[in-house]
Amino acid sequence: MIETLRSLERELLLLARHQAGPSAARRVDCRTLDRSAYLLLSRLDAEGPMSIGQLAEAFALDVSTVNRQTAAALHAGLLARIPDPEGGIARKLTITDKGARRLDAERERVVDALGQLVGDWSPEDLRQLSELLERLNIRIEVRDGQRPWPRSAPVPGR
Repeated sequence: MIETLRSLERELLLLARHQAGPSAARRVDCRTLDRSAYLLLSRLDAEGPMSIGQLAEAFALDVSTVNRQTAAALHAGLLARIPDPEGGIARKLTITDKGARRLDAERERVVDALGQLVGDWSPEDLRQLSELLERLNIRIEVRDGQRPWPRSAPVPGR
């Protein structure tokens, strides 16, 4: 079992390094998003408007880190601050039309790159890989006390 766990550790390390998306040459394209913007926009797309505090809790990051990341996305016009739709005091962040277009384009690039990598895999292999990665991610969220990543369809109206 220990050898299998060591093999899994190595492969996860390499997967994180590769990010399984477009190659480095394609990432130079100015239309792609950096990793933090991609994660922020993806979370807001899945869950709807969130405060910086909620995002920090969701990603298990310090508020100052999330504040820097959101400031960059706000400056780039990818996010906007809005009053809390539920009437709370804290302002929330939401994706702008520009942010939604960039997120959709980035997702398409990632999906295309993944399709090229696993195009010769069987649908069953792909389904199993997806299910096993979901199980692993859910375990990590539970272990770390993170707010679970929404795994349903994107927020309606987007």
